[in-house]
Amino acid sequence: MGPVLAVGGCREARAWSLQGGPRPMGPGRAGPMLSSVAAPDCCGGLGNLDFRKADLCVMTRLLGYVDPSEPHFVAAVLTIAFNPLFWNVVARWEHKTRQLSRAFGSPHLACYTLGGAVLLLNVLRSHCFTQAMLSQPRMQSLDNPLAYRVGLALLGVGGVFVLSSFLALGFTGTFLGDYFGILKEARVTTFPFSILDNPMYWGSTANYLGWAIMHASPAGLLLTTVVALIYTVAILYEEPFTAEIYRQKASQAHKRS
Repeated sequence: MGPVLAVGGCREARAWSLQGGPRPMGPGRAGPMLSSVAAPDCCGGLGNLDFRKADLCVMTRLLGYVDPSEPHFVAAVLTIAFNPLFWNVVARWEHKTRQLSRAFGSPHLACYTLGGAVLLLNVLRSHCFTQAMLSQPRMQSLDNPLAYRVGLALLGVGGVFVLSSFLALGFTGTFLGDYFGILKEARVTTFPFSILDNPMYWGSTANYLGWAIMHASPAGLLLTTVVALIYTVAILYEEPFTAEIYRQKASQAHKRS
């Protein structure tokens, strides 16, 4: 298991301003990295290549290496999907009932406990991801020193985004502290938020992509696609709710003034 992968994948919590709103989201589209694995004779040769079908061609090749019913692959998909569902359901329940804060005696301790649980789930997810790669065939065209270095670079970039996001937000800012009533007074605009929206989510995705390329693993590439899709859904699900928390806070502050 890659050491950085166990750190990444926490909920993308951004700092907000009580007078402002969320930072605008980026398009969140995956880059064309996967297309590099297609062999020159794919789809009838480059001269006859219909670029409208290129992505489908690459995905078809990847699926030829992967058994989606293999238990380790299934376990990886389940953990990838479960983690954001878990932390969003628990955090929304806490925001509605304050049961965790009452049970632990303070919202900070409750948030720390949820954050610890999320970290453990991310370790499990990374383990399942790695086992799924090891249990499936490698792709020869990715099994070379250049691809390995590319994967290592992606792992490094992703780690920088994940760790710098954590340092900028702090523990409670990273692990849904706003759902516990622990709100930021001002929006964080320092690196990496100055150059990228949702840097923790996309840094974690880069970690998994790099890890998959380093293992020349088609299964890892497909699982990375699942990671990116799940994070995209999580962002769409979290953004409006978090915006409403800060809108209510700003409204209450305005009434008191």
